[in-house]
Amino acid sequence: MVIDPADPDTRSVGSFFVNPVLDGAALAGLEAAARARCGEGIRVPRFDAGDGRVKVPAAWLIERAGFGKGYSLGDGARISSKHTLALVSSGSATTASLMALARQIRDGVRDAFGVTLAAEPVLVGVTL
Repeated sequence: MVIDPADPDTRSVGSFFVNPVLDGAALAGLEAAARARCGEGIRVPRFDAGDGRVKVPAAWLIERAGFGKGYSLGDGARISSKHTLALVSSGSATTASLMALARQIRDGVRDAFGVTLAAEPVLVGVTL
């Protein structure tokens, strides 16, 4: 990310979660969970990942699980108001608060859709 002092949404490592790659069984489970949560007409976006697998946008999962742009735990850590995949600091967030937000998002997506998101940045000294 390019830091812009006037834009707090640039205080980020960029995309925090990797777009998950699912096999046919995992995709079928996701589609069933998405219909139950979002309605019968929902279509899960996907892109061919080869070998019968598909890549699903993590941002789509995050938003449908209830974590929209700007979502915050109220401790300085939040989802960017511009990019759902970027976790940002208002300046007062600690590593612990950012990781707590990431865990809440990961767990919320898993609980809603049965898909566990993985961190994209290399985490040093902390675990997701």
